[in-house]
Parts: sequence; structure tokens; C-alpha cells
Amino acid sequence: MAHIVNQDICTFCTSCMEVCPVSAISEKNDKAWIDADICIDCGACAEECPVEAISPED
Repeated sequence: MAHIVNQDICTFCTSCMEVCPVSAISEKNDKAWIDADICIDCGACAEECPVEAISPED
């Protein structure tokens, strides 16, 4: 499973993009977006997010 970004909370600070080891995070409509096909579910992005906008996909 991949992590997901809550678009209502994301401030697009790019902190998550900087720590993603597989470059699964990109910009989409001025928000961070995680490509589920690339994400390895390591959780580094969620730990780094200052506004807690990233969580595991249900």
C-alpha cells in the first residue's frame, strides 16, 4: 500500500519530496501527490510532513 496526501491540508512545502528515497512524490495542482505505483510505503514522507498531511492508504 502507498501513502496518500490529504490535499486539503498539504501546503506544498516540498519536505516530503526531499526525503522520498524513490522519488514517488511530485506536484499536482500546487500540492504534493504520491504515485502509488512507485511508493514503497517506507513512511519517510509522513514522518517529515510538518502539517501531518500524509498518511497510509486505507
